[in-house]
Parts: sequence; structure tokens; C-alpha cells
Amino acid sequence: MDRSRLRARVAAGAALAVVVAAALVTSPDAVLSRATWLVADPVRLVVATVALAAVRPLLAWPTTLLAVLLGYGVGPAGFPIAIALVTLTSVPPYLLARRFGRTGRVADAGEAFRERTGDVRSVVASRLVPAPSDVVSVAAGLAGVPLSAFLVGTAIGEIPWVLVGILAGSSAETLAAGDLAGATDLRVVVAAVLVAALLVGPTVYEWLTERFDEMKGASVDGKS
Repeated sequence: MDRSRLRARVAAGAALAVVVAAALVTSPDAVLSRATWLVADPVRLVVATVALAAVRPLLAWPTTLLAVLLGYGVGPAGFPIAIALVTLTSVPPYLLARRFGRTGRVADAGEAFRERTGDVRSVVASRLVPAPSDVVSVAAGLAGVPLSAFLVGTAIGEIPWVLVGILAGSSAETLAAGDLAGATDLRVVVAAVLVAALLVGPTVYEWLTERFDEMKGASVDGKS
């Protein structure tokens, strides 16, 4: 293993250790417990959510926190800001994976899926699946999705989750960590998964058909 690759892996390991440690000693309650103070001043709320979006990837907090907080502070009017911040806060994990993880079987498989599905469509479908946001961002980076397509796909795919978070925050009298778990409506989850399946279903079917034909051809060749 060359030194540059070794340094990259050491740096990635150190970054992961910092994220895990930060996630263990902090929690969204630190922000939510001060929600009343934050929303008392709209400028203060916007500044706080922008700052939170900047550090959120380091703390491994859910992106829903931003939508819930803005919903609690300004109601549905906070939706555009929440979409913008959720999209931007997803960029650091994506860039890290794109810089250091573009080799290996996982990256090759992701790139093959992206090439078949399309850049924007693959990101939108991945975002609609109720998986951790940072996992999807890392997967997009590994697959080599261009930044512009990543931003557009993230903004579109996060719409249902941001909307649910905004509505959960705007309807809450007080905020606590439990509100983040409650900001997931089963009907929204089912609908989002169905849309994701429709987006990538034809591609998956085509891939399975090709694999079946290849296996069938190999079987015939082996008997001849």
C-alpha cells in the first residue's frame, strides 16, 4: 500500500472516530432545549440553523432536526430555508467520500448503478428511501455523482422528509428529541418508497434480466 493511500485511510479513520465521539457526548436535546429562546428572534433562529447545518455532519445528527426547528420557529414558511440547509449540510460527507473513497467494489457497484439510472434520478430515489441522510451522501460520493446532480437530486428527494419535519415542528407546543422520531409519518414513508421503486424499478428489472440472460448463456455454453 502506498503512503498516500495509507494517509487517506488514517485520516478517514480519525474523522470517523471524531464523529463517533461527538455523537456519544452530544445530542439534539442540546439544541431543542433552547428552541424557545432561539425562535424568539427570527434572525437568531436563522443564524442558529445555518450554524447547525454547518456542524451537523460532524455530530452525526439527523437532517430532520433543521426542518423541525424551523417549523417550530416560523411554521410552513421555513420550508424553502429548510430544503436549502438540508441540501447544503449533505455536501461535506459527499465530498469526503468522493475524495477518498472512489476505489473498491462498493464504488464500482455504485458507479454502475448511477450510470444505468442517471445521476439525478439515482440520488432522488436514494433520498426517498428512509435511510440515514449521511449514508446516502457517502454513497453518492462513492458512486461519483457530479456535484450539481447531487445537489438537485438531494433537494428533490428530501422534500417529503423536510415537509414532514416542518409540519411536526409547527404543530408542536414544545420540542424534545422525541419530536425527531415523531417527524416520520408511515404514510409518507410508504409513498416515498413506492416513488423510489418506480424511479429505479425499470433499471433494476433490466439489470436482473441481463444477469439472467448471462447466467443462462453461461449454462448453455457449459453444457455444449
